[in-house]
Amino acid sequence: MANKKHESPHILAYIMEIDKAIRNGEFPNASSMNKKMGWTISRSTFLRYMDILKGTYKAPVEFDFKRNGYFYTDKTYFMPQVMLAEGELLTLSTILPLLDQYKNTPLEGAYRGLMQKLLEMLPDSISVDSSLINNEVHFISDPITRLEEGVFENVLRATKLHRTLTLEYKSATSADYETREFDPYHIICQKGSWYLLGYSHSSNKIRTYAMPRIRNCKITEKSFSLPKDFKLENHIDPEMGVWTSSAQTFTVEIEFESQLKTFVSERIWHKDQILRENADGSVYLSFKTNQLGHTVAWVLSFAGEAKILNPPELKKEVAKAARRILKG
Repeated sequence: MANKKHESPHILAYIMEIDKAIRNGEFPNASSMNKKMGWTISRSTFLRYMDILKGTYKAPVEFDFKRNGYFYTDKTYFMPQVMLAEGELLTLSTILPLLDQYKNTPLEGAYRGLMQKLLEMLPDSISVDSSLINNEVHFISDPITRLEEGVFENVLRATKLHRTLTLEYKSATSADYETREFDPYHIICQKGSWYLLGYSHSSNKIRTYAMPRIRNCKITEKSFSLPKDFKLENHIDPEMGVWTSSAQTFTVEIEFESQLKTFVSERIWHKDQILRENADGSVYLSFKTNQLGHTVAWVLSFAGEAKILNPPELKKEVAKAARRILKG
């Protein structure tokens, strides 16, 4: 690959546009790209660019004689495009310690492989000084759930390709696994745990599955399309959680005691929060969420130093949880 690194940026610009057209399913050829981009390249020049795409960038590209253009046999392929300035290189090197927080997760190996590829694609004249890596930074991660081997990879691939999964799933209250068909819409990581949001064929509804409870996960030949009215924010709240979603959105109002003033004020608890200090030093916080259950656990974490003003439903659920705690 080293002998190919020094293709001019002008040639790379052509190749990047061709790659984009292939990924968009346009089946490009020299004539169609000239018409689309206003180029004047010859067929032989176009074929030379295709040879670079195949040879240098290992693109799984083939010619479709019926469509008279090129396509990728692997729809998940992306052409590597790395252009780093000096400051970006420093940022890249300081990101390396962040990978420790992904230990024992399905992404650890993928991220480390990706970082290695990025470094390999840098020009030969650049090297990464190990002294740039900040060893004084340490991350304390949330407890990590375990996934059956192959589950994450199949889920990720099926989500990207819009393919139905067959899997065995055990809900939190079930004793046994059940075989189900599932259309994966979105993957979510919440505090070290992985979740899959999508359409459950058995319940005929959009559901959230905990990925550690999935086994024997396989990709089928069935394809699906996301509903036109699907909106991720209707099913999760990125600031609060992924479970107990409701069609109803609650306006949460909390008053924190004055001793928590600094702790509460220095944080962003929700993207649309309203935060203000009262005259007595207490702090008012308000935000909207559809995750009432997660909000209950969050309020309880303040050990009585957070007073619920609204909604009444939140007061009721926190009171129920507190009574269960006192029963021991």
